[in-house]
Amino acid sequence: MSQMPTAVSIREVGPRDGLQNEEPVPAEAKVRLIDALSRTGVRRIEAVSFVHPKAIPQMADADEVWQRAARVDGVRYSALVPNTRGAQRALAAGFTEVEVVVSASDTHNRRNVNRSTDESLDDIAELIDLLHGAGATAEVIVATSFGCPYEGDVDPLRVAGIVDRVVRDGADRVAFGDTTGMGTPRRVRELLTAVRDRNAHVPVLLHFHNTRGAALANLLTALELGITEFDASVGGLGGCPYAPGASGNLATEEAVHMLHDMGIDTGIDLDALIEAAELAERLLNKKLPSGVLRAGPRTRLTPLPT
Repeated sequence: MSQMPTAVSIREVGPRDGLQNEEPVPAEAKVRLIDALSRTGVRRIEAVSFVHPKAIPQMADADEVWQRAARVDGVRYSALVPNTRGAQRALAAGFTEVEVVVSASDTHNRRNVNRSTDESLDDIAELIDLLHGAGATAEVIVATSFGCPYEGDVDPLRVAGIVDRVVRDGADRVAFGDTTGMGTPRRVRELLTAVRDRNAHVPVLLHFHNTRGAALANLLTALELGITEFDASVGGLGGCPYAPGASGNLATEEAVHMLHDMGIDTGIDLDALIEAAELAERLLNKKLPSGVLRAGPRTRLTPLPT
């Protein structure tokens, strides 16, 4: 087995990616969740997205949520945007870390933003310039990197070509989204190999869904390949509104539980994280899919009957 990293950076995406696939909740509930997560020791939180309210009504109150959320020192907060208008709103709200998504699959991209992948890449080039001009960083997330629910397999070389383009256009970092949980360890290895052969210097983050139960296996594979940045969602919240059956991000507490047992530091207090997941369940009034939330950490022992 390859040398494992000693530390991993997790970006908590429950407040954005998680909640956008649930029934809308009040701004107050979103603020409570962000604030609870900010106190867990997590160093990065994807707080909101600036999208048209008709497209994603769950994020219609992004400005209000961000204004009311407590900003904890040492936590980096980011926003997702679909286009230049969204980027302008994010900058106006004070964000200095902004993400934009493009799908490797043309069909998924059209379903998501009503344009081809190439058309989105042209827009992203301008968006990167806008963000850099305002002193913000630009992360390009490549959705459907491991497969598309409409087209099936996605060639890793197609994803690598998209990375070539966005790196030329100035992207500060790239992320690869397993939008519908089609990823497997083999596919993770093939994708990272294809990308690194051409852009070994670019910071990479991976975003796994557990739709088919492979998220932790994929995380372990990526760790073996030296990846140290991952997205995860409290309680396993989330999915993709434009991908049928795409329920369930990798649960943050499941990732942290495994990493800590491997001696890999995340900076996150697992007990506080589980409390945040319990809060998310109460706010949404539904059971979340996280196994660690259900069973507790492996250190939680069952008392013997007296």
